[in-house]
Amino acid sequence: MHGAIDLGARQAASRKQQERQAQGGGASASAGGGGGAGQYVVDVTDQTFNTEVVERSQSVPILVDFWAEWCGPCKQLSPILEKLATEAAGKWILAKVDIDANPQLGAYMQQMGVRGIPFVAAVVAGQLLPFLNGAAPEAQVRQAIDQLFEALRKEGILPEAPEGEQQLAADAEEEPAADPVYQRARDALQSGDLDGAKAAFEQLLAGDPRDAQAKQGLAAVELSIRVRSLDAERVLQEAAEKPGDVQTQISAADVEMVSGVPEQAFERLVTAVRASAGDDRDAARKHLLSLFEVLPPDDPRVAKARRSLQSALF
Repeated sequence: MHGAIDLGARQAASRKQQERQAQGGGASASAGGGGGAGQYVVDVTDQTFNTEVVERSQSVPILVDFWAEWCGPCKQLSPILEKLATEAAGKWILAKVDIDANPQLGAYMQQMGVRGIPFVAAVVAGQLLPFLNGAAPEAQVRQAIDQLFEALRKEGILPEAPEGEQQLAADAEEEPAADPVYQRARDALQSGDLDGAKAAFEQLLAGDPRDAQAKQGLAAVELSIRVRSLDAERVLQEAAEKPGDVQTQISAADVEMVSGVPEQAFERLVTAVRASAGDDRDAARKHLLSLFEVLPPDDPRVAKARRSLQSALF
């Protein structure tokens, strides 16, 4: 991998450090914090990095999310990475590093020339490759990850997942024979063709207006189309400066939605409904309903926001 960093030296140094700690009575590992530790998302520390990342990367790719509690953009990016790791079902693992709680890893990140967080590195077969620096909407993060692994596959250096993780991934992907229109939508999304995906989902809904999966897909694609030309930071700043401008609040809600914080998007529009009247109020209400379609209908965040909307209306 061009630009990759070999972690072997760091691994050896870290082992010596752990041996010294053991001789001195041991050191307690940091809890990591902030991360949704689970089957495909793990919190790693100065002490567990070699096992959970360097050694494990010999059998499955690892994305390492360097974050801190005080970092606002980290709180936007981390939920997106956790969601995508869960969807990947073992094709890759997300390792989360709190740089404040793990000073050795924080210092190592700086040694690589990284000066800001959030920062994401890919580790494959013990080789570290700087990957993402800064937050981005979910669609862009998803596309970047797909492109990364496609490039690794073309180079022939993407390792096979362990047998257990391969089976988990296979089970997650197993489904009935796909509708060719659904396949066209998936292919369009993979290639970044949002307009093509939109057309495919619209075709599916023309055939079956009750197709919940197509509704959700169309809502997500339309959201991505709306935000692709927006400057997220500027939109959020304008929304803070113009709380009474409903159209600005709608754009800000879209940005928050693609940034992985739907609760904030929903609350923003509920507030707009409460504070406005007439056409503005109706626009905020309708847009909120359209954002509900992006998430599964049984998502508890949608149910909570629906209750808040009813309270605001009546």
